[in-house]
Amino acid sequence: MREIISGDVDFIHRIHDSEFNGFVHSTFNQTFNIHCLEDGELYTIAGSKIDNAPNTFIIDVDHVSSMKIEVNDKVYVVNKVLYIEDKLALSIDKAAAWQGQIPSYPSNVEVLKRNLMTMKEYLRIHGKAGGIKKPLVTNSPFEAEMAEMLEKRVALFLDELLNNRMSHALPHAVSILGLGPGLTPSGDDFLVGLFTVLNMKNCPYNKWWLFCDAVTTKAKTLTNDISYMALKKAATGKVRESIISLLNSLLIGNEEDLILSLNKVINIGSSSGTDIAFGLIYGLEANINAGGKL
Repeated sequence: MREIISGDVDFIHRIHDSEFNGFVHSTFNQTFNIHCLEDGELYTIAGSKIDNAPNTFIIDVDHVSSMKIEVNDKVYVVNKVLYIEDKLALSIDKAAAWQGQIPSYPSNVEVLKRNLMTMKEYLRIHGKAGGIKKPLVTNSPFEAEMAEMLEKRVALFLDELLNNRMSHALPHAVSILGLGPGLTPSGDDFLVGLFTVLNMKNCPYNKWWLFCDAVTTKAKTLTNDISYMALKKAATGKVRESIISLLNSLLIGNEEDLILSLNKVINIGSSSGTDIAFGLIYGLEANINAGGKL
């Protein structure tokens, strides 16, 4: 029996009510994902080096790969304990409940403007290239074409976003779904960051939640299951703890706080964290540009 260190509050409630049956969907070094038969969503069991996130339990190991969990292993709940075959039993008894909440958009944006300038310069130097940050050198004609395509489609989308043309922006957003390198493609990661901002209470673009929902509906058949779940959650303002911390640092933090939070996001995946960070930047800049006039 292993104790869960912390977990998404909704996931904890589901286990508490014994409403969970499924199978292992995918396995990685630090995480494995479970497909839940009741709601069709993916849930994640992660090692202690991963931050809190929607539908996620953090357990006291560095690498879950050592547990020999395999794809299609049966997953079920008995008496508030989550079982993966006879390989792993997880108790929620001592789990710290985590519920992420993105901050509200500020009435005064001066600190935000200053921090965005710092963040963009830091990403220019330290951000991981290959996705939204275009690589200086590509390894193949395919990679070069992909980078060019991503750059052009994102630019077309941002033009419509800045002009508050939701219906025109939608097809351009859909065109970047599944586009780019990585387990979670760069276009999807960029949209996760953007969706986070569009879900901020009191932001000028807060009516764009309809846009988030429409893009997510299209994403179901245009990207992989893992990336789709990240988009689905972000469309309702549910994102991992490190993204929320970065957004808080942008709004109220000093430079030291900002860089610390930004580095944690940059370290997500290969270029995923950098792609998410750019989504936050462009979403926030659109709101600042709107100046509350939408």
